[in-house]
Amino acid sequence: MKLALCLICAGAPLAAQPLFEPRPLPVEHVYSGGWEHFVGGGLAAFDCNGDSFPELLAAGGEAPMTLLINTTSAPGNDISFENGTFPDITGATGAYPLDIDSDGWLDLFILRVGENMVLRGGADCSFTDASSAWGIPRDDRWSTAFSATWEAGQSRPTLAVGNYVDRANPDGPFQACDSNQLMRPTAKGYDSTDLAPGFCALSMLFSDAARRGVADLRVSNDRHYYVRGGSEQMWFFPDLTLLDASKGWNAVSIWGMGIASTDITGDGLPEVVLTSMGDQLLQYADAPYVYRNASYNVGATAHRPHIGDDGRPSTGWHAAFGDANNDGFEDIFIAKGNVDQMPSNAMHDPNSLLMQQPDGTFVEASVAAGVASDLRGRGGVFGDLNGDGLLDLAVVNRRAPFELWQNVTAGAGNWITLQPVQPGPNQHAVGGFAEIRLPDGTTRIKEITVGGGHAGGSALPVHFGLGSATSVETRMIWPDGTANDWQVGTINAANLISRVN
Repeated sequence: MKLALCLICAGAPLAAQPLFEPRPLPVEHVYSGGWEHFVGGGLAAFDCNGDSFPELLAAGGEAPMTLLINTTSAPGNDISFENGTFPDITGATGAYPLDIDSDGWLDLFILRVGENMVLRGGADCSFTDASSAWGIPRDDRWSTAFSATWEAGQSRPTLAVGNYVDRANPDGPFQACDSNQLMRPTAKGYDSTDLAPGFCALSMLFSDAARRGVADLRVSNDRHYYVRGGSEQMWFFPDLTLLDASKGWNAVSIWGMGIASTDITGDGLPEVVLTSMGDQLLQYADAPYVYRNASYNVGATAHRPHIGDDGRPSTGWHAAFGDANNDGFEDIFIAKGNVDQMPSNAMHDPNSLLMQQPDGTFVEASVAAGVASDLRGRGGVFGDLNGDGLLDLAVVNRRAPFELWQNVTAGAGNWITLQPVQPGPNQHAVGGFAEIRLPDGTTRIKEITVGGGHAGGSALPVHFGLGSATSVETRMIWPDGTANDWQVGTINAANLISRVN
């Protein structure tokens, strides 16, 4: 088994047991609707008023979207939100924040059953519909996945939209998956190209996983509808070819719901977690485009409910890597829950919090941590919502109230966050890599991406748990491949990294 990056050599203490406490919300938000909202239910996290405390935006399905303004009084204090003002948008399956026009304010790509929308962000969490003004193609489709990247020489991002079942196909839903869409910027707006075949995408991610300086597009698909002939996909850029076995690509077929990606082995190539019905698939990157499925004894499958007496298969949705106790090892959070009333799968299916151990295996900790909700989880956020360096959790549930938990882990390790900023387009350095170096020379790296998860994404500073390390160096590898010199970082604090070359 490929081992995770070992920080014991750096003097990491025994890992603290993660602990979360529920926090109230100012409004009861439920992701609701009929069969076209069995999937979706995304949650976005981003700072839209410049106070460094992230807001949350939840998809509502047939109900309106809900914007929650973060009113936490000071770093480390109890998380609090108030109900914010937001356009009355129904039919939304999810949302992803990114700065499309490079004005410093995060915009929003809204996925919908129907015409998608792009909202331009402004001061004090104000949003206006910019879909037409920015020339965004708008089709009456059922959109459930999104990702974005900046291609070389472009001032605006390339956008990818994953579509589920073709709503116009009278023979659907089975064997009626819609094609996906690639939107590339032009002088007047965007041109749209269909990415076919489509196999009912539920998550997609632009990532320079091969470390060749170009982001490729990974698509996770729901085999429930493609029935046969389908698989997970990797679109090779910029020439839009589908990778196959000749490149080492293992085109697995799963009930793909979500994608999480980060390097957990220390070789610079990101691993992925793919959520599914039946089990969750952790794949190690052995070489560019070559992935190996983790064995059962790694402990990452989360294939059955870990409490209760329901032994039917689990259904995973949103997945996210993050260090819950700042011990220096990336953990995995998975929001879980039945599609609706699917009798072949578990009805009471608690979320999973898989804590990575020094030997690279994972141990379920959600019950002891207090986050083992068995509501029908969908989208989620695993990020620091109150600025204390501990990653909090929030989950949107289908036909049940939204849930929020504050991380109150005692004895957690040290940490650092990095916020890159560069002038001109792509100010948040999407496609770049944030890197840290520990006193023993060990380096760790994280890619900045827009996409993945299930129907929702976060635009938050890059977080690293440091264990017992009391000093760290940082640098940024920018999207064009140039890098800052190493500089001393401030631990247990947010660090701004500006481009200097």
